[in-house]
Amino acid sequence: MSTNNPFARLPEVPSFTVTSSTLTDGAPLPAAQMGGKDVSPQLSWSGAPEGTKSYAVTVYDPDAPTGSGFWHWAVADIPATVRELPEGAGDETGTGLPEGAYQLPNDARARSFIGAAPPAGHGPHRYFVVVHALDVETIGVPAEATPAYLGFTISGHILGRAVLTATAETR
Repeated sequence: MSTNNPFARLPEVPSFTVTSSTLTDGAPLPAAQMGGKDVSPQLSWSGAPEGTKSYAVTVYDPDAPTGSGFWHWAVADIPATVRELPEGAGDETGTGLPEGAYQLPNDARARSFIGAAPPAGHGPHRYFVVVHALDVETIGVPAEATPAYLGFTISGHILGRAVLTATAETR
């Protein structure tokens, strides 16, 4: 597992709070958030910067043996009035997402949350669950775009970032 923070090279922005009834910051992912179960975690956030007009949520594993990490989930255009996503919101239909929000295909090309599945013996992986506070109501990224493209576009509109990090390892 690398000790590098994937957000260290991005512009520094104010932080705010993200919590979860599903995940504990720094702890292993529960079974429901592992591959095969693929249940997106419950998330709640507060304290976003003034001027926030929308949110995006991403789940990223920088330790995946791909050379570019692995994007497990990306949701764009969450209205600024929303402060929570229920557990399971990232199912294949996105039924738990608020009106106007949409899921981009993850790195498995599914428009849903895909659970952690680090290769056996590869060591611990980190999963960065991030809520991004944005200065636009809609980010303007096509629904078929990659999460990396969403991240690139977010970088020009980010007001704040809330990060929760979980881990997983397959022995």
